[in-house]
Amino acid sequence: MHLIAKSVTRTTVAVLSFAALSLTAPSAYADNDTIGSLSISAHADQKSRAVVAADPAAAQAASVECGSGYSLLVAERLPTATERRGTLFMYTDGGTGPDNFVCAVFDNNDPAGTRWMKLQLCENKVSSPRCDVDQGNLSQYAGPVYMDNCPKVTALMKVSSSSTTYLINRVEGSFCN
Repeated sequence: MHLIAKSVTRTTVAVLSFAALSLTAPSAYADNDTIGSLSISAHADQKSRAVVAADPAAAQAASVECGSGYSLLVAERLPTATERRGTLFMYTDGGTGPDNFVCAVFDNNDPAGTRWMKLQLCENKVSSPRCDVDQGNLSQYAGPVYMDNCPKVTALMKVSSSSTTYLINRVEGSFCN
């Protein structure tokens, strides 16, 4: 039931986002740091902006999962820009330093469908960091997960939980404004 609800929600959001984006000038984000109703953080790099420009409906749909008040910080095709099996979206609430809350969503773009996925945000702390994790056999996405204190993100994808080979194995961070 959870996967069906996610699928219906994502499909509805994607359709509505696409409709809203169709009414927006294509260059709006460059001047205003927005695409439709999607806010783009001033800290988002050009690579992330290019990923969003290529598929704004996906970035908008993922942002809805995080809730209001977040701006896109990172959009990265994984494992590489040319071999895309997933897309990592990270959004910031605009805080600075340890008060910067990050929300992450890891889209499943694998053509084979359902994969074991894990998305984890852990605070930037050496000893006993707090973490927020979503994992399982997922057809749509992992997340959203949330963390403050300049978190580190881990995005993993395998064929199944028992597989020993990762299709995606990305660890990045820390993310601080």
